[in-house]
Amino acid sequence: MTGWRARLGLIVPSSNTAAEIEFDEYAPEGVSIHTARMPLESVTVGALDAMSDRALECAELLAHADVDAIAYVCTTGSLLHGPGFDAELEKELASAADCPAVATALSVDRALEALGVERIAVRTPYIEELNDREREYFEAAGYEVVSIEGRGIEKNVAIGALAPEDAYRQVRGSVAADTHADAVFVSCTNYRTFPAIGPLEDDLGLAVVTSNGATLWDACRAAGVTSEGPGRLFESG
Repeated sequence: MTGWRARLGLIVPSSNTAAEIEFDEYAPEGVSIHTARMPLESVTVGALDAMSDRALECAELLAHADVDAIAYVCTTGSLLHGPGFDAELEKELASAADCPAVATALSVDRALEALGVERIAVRTPYIEELNDREREYFEAAGYEVVSIEGRGIEKNVAIGALAPEDAYRQVRGSVAADTHADAVFVSCTNYRTFPAIGPLEDDLGLAVVTSNGATLWDACRAAGVTSEGPGRLFESG
């Protein structure tokens, strides 16, 4: 029976090709994934702002599937306007769907807090303008961003074409010098990362949190289900 333990509703950008793959593969047994999509092709400030206008409609449609929790699966889309916007977004989505809701940016914050992290090295596929917004968000949330580097990719389908090996190489090739970081955060729900988390933690000796990992962990918590997945975050309970 589909979703006999819980049904998770995902609200994703229309061009996201990674989130459903990773959630389907790593969702706990008996947890099913159901998706609604918001229009987005390029990962820019203006496009992300316009995309969010469709979020409540997506939440209302997912409510038809009687989901147990909803996740707004977009990192920059949920941190674009700084801390507070993410919490308000969660509140509005929860009201629209009549179930708990999480948003990726706040899920990452909760994950870092659960791991006791204070200083992070951030790696993204984004353009510089979005990296600047991301730095501002995490610094306003109380973290020290020891470094942030992106790939400069604007088209979301190009981000989705990246493999976990690309995430591994991006992090492994640049984070070794960040000796003051407590953890690495790999941003973007369209960046496939799950297979790279364990090897990166082993090689770097640091916790590695990713957008999809934090969102799945948090959405399962919201639905009352014990989550499973790679890395220290899922080991933390």
